[in-house]
Amino acid sequence: MLAVLLGFALAQMIAAGFPPQHPAASAAQKPPGVSDTFSSGAQIHPPPADQTFPVGQVARYSGEWHLMTAGTATLAMHSAGANHTSVLTADSAGVVNMLYPVHDRLESSFDPRTFCSVTLKKHAEEGSRRRESLVRFDYEQGKSVVEEKDLRSGQVKHATHSIPRCVTDVMSGFYYMASLPLKPGTVYTFPINDGGETSEVTARVELAEQLNVPAGTYKTVRVAVQAMSGPLNGKGKLWAWYSDDRQHLLVQMKAKVKWGALSFRLTRVERQ
Repeated sequence: MLAVLLGFALAQMIAAGFPPQHPAASAAQKPPGVSDTFSSGAQIHPPPADQTFPVGQVARYSGEWHLMTAGTATLAMHSAGANHTSVLTADSAGVVNMLYPVHDRLESSFDPRTFCSVTLKKHAEEGSRRRESLVRFDYEQGKSVVEEKDLRSGQVKHATHSIPRCVTDVMSGFYYMASLPLKPGTVYTFPINDGGETSEVTARVELAEQLNVPAGTYKTVRVAVQAMSGPLNGKGKLWAWYSDDRQHLLVQMKAKVKWGALSFRLTRVERQ
């Protein structure tokens, strides 16, 4: 959630599929480590004191669309000074690449003490479009500051939008979910922002199930993620399967949108 997964879908899940968008209330400055709350109750919970992050881990996924190879995606985390950086790359393949080539890279920096996003960088090659953007989250001013450049025309656009006191983003949102207790029946509502209007997303922990993927067999917990308002409300839904252990490794993702269903399954996990 954003432009968004692979092909018609890859571009959608990565840029806009996971975090939909809706207007957010502006907020005043708040000390680090304190959660923010929308009027609806959406909030970011700081991680527990003993939270461990998968720094140096690289997870690789294969994508399918209508039983055809759609492409590949890679999700990795690195340490960057006081912050952590998560990086998502997505590349279309096969028929999807011929119909709508996608080569995207998203890089998110967040504060591991609070889970508040700090910056979000995006390089998007989707169809004939070539764009780069940088989003800075200025919590003192209660604004996201965006600079986007069209790499074909050279045109640069600037924009600001109101944000609450703490938001996650389309990239760090995967790790934020992994930090929460994933007990079936639990529902979380939290704000996500990619530089535009803030989205309110609801994640419902549905059930535990065993899952077979190319990387092996995992006991998992299925989480349904959906926008409750904004332009993507009612237009699609995302399911994420996390390993049912302390690590909460993202094992599988599926997106259902108007043009069909796209899935990504874990192929292997590496250490850098």
